[in-house]
Parts: sequence; C-alpha cells; structure tokens
Amino acid sequence: MAPPSLLLGPPEFRNPKPKPIAAATQTQTQSTDPFVDLMVANYNDAAKAPIIAPPMGFTENRSATFLASGNPCVDFFFHVVPSTPASYFNQHLPLAWAHNDLTTLKLICNLRGVRGTGKSDKEGFYTAAFWLHKHHPKTLACNVASLAEFGYFKDLPEILYRLLQGEDVRKTQKAEWSMRKGRACRIGRRGRRGLNHLRPPYRGGVAPCGGDFAPPVPYRGGFAPPAPYGGGPYGLRPPFGGRLRSSSSAVKGRGSSNRKRNVHSREARVKRAMERAQLEKEKASSLRREKKISMAQKALGRYQRDPDFRFLYERVSDLFSECLKSDIENFNSNQYKKITLAAKWCPSIDSSFDRATLLCESIARKVFPRESYPEYEGVEDAHYAYRVRDRLRKDVLVPLRKVLELPEVYIGANQWGSIPYNRVASVAMKFYKEKFLKHDEERFKKYLEDVKAGKSTIAAGALLPHEIIESLNHGDGGQVAELQWKRMVDDMLKQGKMNNCLAVCDVSGSMNGTPMEVSVALGLLVSELSEEPWKGKVITFSARPKLHLIQGGDLMSKCEFVRTMEWGGNTNFQNVFDLLLQVAVKGRLKPEHMIKRIFVFSDMEFDQASTNSWETDYQIIQRKYNEKGYGNAIPQIVFWNLRHSLSTPVPSTQPGVALLSGYSKNLMKLFLDNDGEVRPDSVMEQALSGEEYQKLLVLD
Repeated sequence: MAPPSLLLGPPEFRNPKPKPIAAATQTQTQSTDPFVDLMVANYNDAAKAPIIAPPMGFTENRSATFLASGNPCVDFFFHVVPSTPASYFNQHLPLAWAHNDLTTLKLICNLRGVRGTGKSDKEGFYTAAFWLHKHHPKTLACNVASLAEFGYFKDLPEILYRLLQGEDVRKTQKAEWSMRKGRACRIGRRGRRGLNHLRPPYRGGVAPCGGDFAPPVPYRGGFAPPAPYGGGPYGLRPPFGGRLRSSSSAVKGRGSSNRKRNVHSREARVKRAMERAQLEKEKASSLRREKKISMAQKALGRYQRDPDFRFLYERVSDLFSECLKSDIENFNSNQYKKITLAAKWCPSIDSSFDRATLLCESIARKVFPRESYPEYEGVEDAHYAYRVRDRLRKDVLVPLRKVLELPEVYIGANQWGSIPYNRVASVAMKFYKEKFLKHDEERFKKYLEDVKAGKSTIAAGALLPHEIIESLNHGDGGQVAELQWKRMVDDMLKQGKMNNCLAVCDVSGSMNGTPMEVSVALGLLVSELSEEPWKGKVITFSARPKLHLIQGGDLMSKCEFVRTMEWGGNTNFQNVFDLLLQVAVKGRLKPEHMIKRIFVFSDMEFDQASTNSWETDYQIIQRKYNEKGYGNAIPQIVFWNLRHSLSTPVPSTQPGVALLSGYSKNLMKLFLDNDGEVRPDSVMEQALSGEEYQKLLVLD
C-alpha cells in the first residue's frame, strides 16, 4: 500500500499543508455486570440473530400477503429494485447488517454485478455504498478492488464524487439538464428570425451555414450582397411575412449618404454584438474558474478533516496507481492482454471528475513518486504536482487507451475508419451506433453483415433485456438490437436451458411503464431459453390470463406481436393457476407431465381471491392443487419482483418457491439445467456463492 500523499489542488489557489489526521480510535467499554455481559454475549451476536415470524398485511388490491419474509437479508434481496427509494435502504440495511453483516455486504455488491454476477442496479448500488461509507467506512474502503470487479473502475471515482457533492447530485444534474433541454427546444421552435443582425454583411462566395444564396446582383455603386432566393436586400426578410418592394424601387430615392449611414449603423450593431459576446465569454470563463476553485476547496477540505473519506480516497488512489503501473509494465513488454481497464476509467486530466476530486494528482504522485525519480529532486512541490499530472496523461493514459482500442479515442481524433467494431463494448455500441452509421456507414454495415454471418462478434453482456428491446426503434433500424439480443440468448443457451418452465408476465395497470417493459422482455427471454413444448410461449395475466405462442422470426416481429396482446386491467393472479389446473383436469394429465416451474414477473400486488382474509395467494394455490389431486405436482414458483413494494408472497423458508427481483437476466442463470429444490433463502445464498463474493471482508 502506497503511503498517503499530500494533495495541493489546482494552481489557482494554495492552501496551507494539511495537518496529519490521527487515525480514528474506537474505545469499547466492557460491563462488569454479569447479567449485562450475558445479554451482550447472547443477543448482540449477528450470527445468532433469530429468524423472526414475518408480519402479515394486504396488497394494494386487498389480497393477504406477508410484509416481510422473516429474514432481513432475503427481504433486501427481494424488495430492492431500480425504483426503490433511498429511505428503504436507510431503514432496512441496518436490519440486514445486524442479521448477517457479510451476507449484507454481498447483497450490496450483488446490486452492482454487471458481468453475470448480479442485478446491474447501478443507482441502488451507489445508494447502498453511501450508507456503507457512513456506517462501515473501513469495510467499504478495504473492498474497493472487489467493488471494481463487480462493476467498473469508474464506480470508485463516482462514489467519491457523490460523497463530495451530495447523494442526490446526479438527480439534480439530470433535472437541470432536462430543464435546459426543454428551454432549448422552446427557443428552437421560435426559429432564427432576428439573429441575422448578429452576422457581419456577407460579401459573396460560398453561402455560410450551407444556405441557398443567389449570385450577387448589380446595382448602383457596385454589387449588392447576395440574398436568399425569395429574400430581400442583404438577405433580410420583412417582418410578419410582409411583401418586399422590387430592387429598383427599394433603391430608388436613396442617396449615397443614406446608404453610408445604413452600412455604418449595421457595422456598429455588429461591433456592439461582438463586444457583448466577448464580455459574456469572459464572464463564463470567470465563473468556470470560480467553480473549479470551489470544487477543489471542497475536496481538499473534506480530505483534510474527514479521516473516513481520506482513508477511502487513498484506497481508491492506491488501486488506480497500482493497476496503472502494472499496465505500463505489461505495455512495455507487449503483454497487451494483461492490461486492465484502469486507464479507460481513470479520470482524464482536468475532467469534471478530476476537478471535483483532485484524484489525478493523487494517482500521479503514486505512479511517479519523488524518491524513485531523481529528476524531481529539489523541484518545488507545486511544480512537481503539475509535471507528474502531465506525465500521467502523456506517458500512461494516452498509450494505454490507444492499445485498449477504445472507441472514444478514435472518435475524438475523427478516425472513424479505424474503429475496431468487434471490440466496442455493448453499452458503447448502443450509444454510438447511429454515429457509426453517419460517419463510417460502409464499414459499419459490413461489420453488421459479418456478425450476422458469424464472421465477427458483437458485445451484449452489460445490457439489460428491456434496454435491447427499447433500442429497436433507434436510427439504425434495430439492426444492432437484433444482433445483441441474439448474442445474449446464445450466450445463455451455452450455459443451459430452461427445463419444463413457463413465464407468466404481469401486464396489469399497476405495472405501467418500465416494470411492464421489463416483465415482457424477461418473459420473452424465458420463452426463448425454454425447451419444447414450452418454447416460445408466455402467459399474460390481467383480467383474463391467456397463453400466447409468440409469433415472428426476429426480435422486431416478436415485439410487434407482443404489442397486440391484451394489456391493462386488474391483477387476477389466481386465474393463471385456475387455467393450468383446468387444462390438466380436462386432459387427465399425470402429475409428472405437469409444468414444473413458473416464473412470475410482477409487482406482487395481486387481487383478493379468497373468502379467508388471511389466506395468501400461495396458500390458495396449494389448496386448489390438493383439491384437484395434484398436491404433489404444485409447480415451483419463482416470484420475480419488478416494482418497489413490501408485498412478500411467502416466508424465507417456504420450500418450492424463490424470491428474486431486478431488471437483469443474470439471476436467471441459477435455473438453467437446474431441476433441484428451491426456497427463498437457499436461492439467495446460491446467487451470492460465486468466487468473486468470497473475496469480500467485513472490517467494522
């Protein structure tokens, strides 16, 4: 671990050297009372925390339900979705931590897991990390390397940024951006009338801004400036759509003095406009400088006075510097495959992240320490900081980013024809595809054809299923979405298939918006992963559940078919199982021929379906199957929560049921070629059993 470095901040200001901060000390008092000691020993041990009986209540539609599973960790695993408010984290993370701290830490990392390890819930992870820093700062700081494995290196500067600027800084920025965008659209709709007076007189040649100008017209004293076809003298149109006089009448009667006065008046207006623009430019520059100083002061102040923040800051800086030094060694020895993505996600010099966190200075000091480089001996500290920051950019970030073949490098250099499309990440491909078509159409279309023919590959791992479907309507005609969906399905099929499984998609009114889109996308994915006779089939339940065989040979046509299905209405969950039982009884199916597993993509707000007000939906299903003689053939039910709600269908120890949540397909892998028994707590433990989870440690 590198020694703590001294931050100076930007050259715009110089603060006194920060005083060394003493390590936080914790004193633990021990009681001499035997009764108190026994109470602490027996009831303060998280490992011995008992499973409490879950409370009961009602869904939004008055159906009996549990309000918790009886296991706080399972509750967190099941209830947290991308729309979960921060208040839920603050209320339930302490309960889960008290129950099992290590499992709770794993659940926090599971929120971020992108590459097959979790739910890809970025905002949920940042909210949980904020809580973790506040209550268990050493645990967060000492697990930064593992956090980067679950997500990206960029998560670490983002956590520092939010700690400095506030937990809701991104929401605020997004709201401000939406407001500016709306204002720009309103201004744009007003047209460009009235802006011509800001331009100097045009004197022939190629029309500026691609305009359609007529050739110069002779008039007394020379040539008149060219005007747009149908326009008036000097290209100006009459206000309110009025008619212009002819050229001869417009000129008739005007003396040379009037013409000179008009020209001088116009030139004066242009000069004043340019002066105003220059003043605005200087004002904006001054505001940017003041903002830069303010952010640097905030970062330095927090770094100096807050030992927990400083400890986290140094661990993040250590990780980046160690990875970058190792990457440069691999770069110099031509071992490019061993290079990490630290250079990609390290803040660029003077970027918004760098100005807000001063992270580049700290990293540069550790990559090029004074004691290892004689050329910095005797150099003033401010000049040393400047030189190593610049050296970090030129000698480390630039060459590493080039060898990583990042699309941003080629885009920034306007080298569209050199972009290696098969190395573009899935999210970047979704974001840049229309630009690729615009600037490099022939090569990009050839690349897509090669992917279709199996000659090349396209990334899809980091995208959520509903995000791929959403991009079908983008400017590329949905070509990239089709290929990314196929890649996602093929990758999952290599790991196994869904045996005797069926998806049930909640399309009721309470699912309106993103939850409904996710419900259909995940249901469509289950149908494509299933074996016959259930391949390509889904059940939608609202007022009248229906079994659909999805038609279409590609993703676009399948989605078009989905749009024709019945939507909205109420959430009559029981009708789904009534339909399944009706088919089984009518066809006299043997229990072994019944459907074995059902995925229920819903918000769990089911309709009341029993005269017994405290009989839950799962208890009703059990009763119905027993009454029809299929008590041994009750299907395993995977309740997959898609909207924030406290409704919990079963306790954490209920056999034959799994409780999952989120928008990612990663948890679906738990059921590929897996016909074993399930129950909520065991499925959660299986989801947290990967090799990357074993590296996590609880330290406070």
